[in-house]
Amino acid sequence: MFIGIDLGGTNIAGGLVDASGQIVKSISTPTRVERGSDAIIEDIAQVIQALRQHSADVKSVGIGIPGIADPHTGAVLACVNLNWYDVPLREKLEALIGISVFIDNDATVAGVAEFQVSQKGQYTNAVMLTLGTGIGGGILVNGEVVSGHHGIGSEIGHMIIGENFYNCNCGRNGCLETFASSTAIIKYAKYLLENGEISDLIMTSAKGDLNNINGQIIFDAAKKGDNLANKVVDRLVKYLSRGIINVVCMIDPEIIVLGGGLSHAGDFLVDKIKLALEDLKYYKSSPLPKIEIAKLKNDAGIIGAAMYAKMHQ
Repeated sequence: MFIGIDLGGTNIAGGLVDASGQIVKSISTPTRVERGSDAIIEDIAQVIQALRQHSADVKSVGIGIPGIADPHTGAVLACVNLNWYDVPLREKLEALIGISVFIDNDATVAGVAEFQVSQKGQYTNAVMLTLGTGIGGGILVNGEVVSGHHGIGSEIGHMIIGENFYNCNCGRNGCLETFASSTAIIKYAKYLLENGEISDLIMTSAKGDLNNINGQIIFDAAKKGDNLANKVVDRLVKYLSRGIINVVCMIDPEIIVLGGGLSHAGDFLVDKIKLALEDLKYYKSSPLPKIEIAKLKNDAGIIGAAMYAKMHQ
């Protein structure tokens, strides 16, 4: 048995997971970020110990964090959602629970879940992209997770892809996630509406309040043929496809799996991406990876963290 922890800004979700990737028992508790790292680490330890009550054979713990972890020390180098910087998470947690802890980015461990459990290990070169508030990335090359020497090798969302009308939260301009995340399309839809363009369908769904606009409203309107919504979605596809083709040129994956909130658009989004990628191939017969929607949804974080621990056992 292994324990997977999905550490987020809202909740600490933990699960007891068997070697095949099935969740046997799960527990969740509020993160309450304002308390600081020590209190949160103690809560993580309590979740782990509660789960260990259901199995005497827990071999190790994996944790997915919404930030960057040092692959050598297990320290959290930067995690904006938690306001953590240089927090020795592995060291402190292992001292509390007495078993090995392995830590990586949440999108990376979600990718491990998709590739090892949902896809049953049939792909050895694969990429996971989580399209949510930002864009997360998980990379598998020759069956091994790739995070790079400094732990930032899968930060695909911060690939510079163009010049934008607003800066990324990281402080730079042009990051992929400022073009192709839920935040990006909401900002662009608002930008267009504030500058004289019209969408009765979006505004009706948002009850006349720009602040109510979300990704689902935009995609639902696009599917119904709304001009402004399709302009927003097409811009997302344009830049996301550029990001994907850059990844293809670097590591040539067999498959790219899309997760996160925007992936709920399903084939409507996938078909547009496939079409755009055909136009971006640098020679006509150049192969492209499969593009699919993630299957594990909300359980991917827990399962992937546990399977990540299993990989490093």
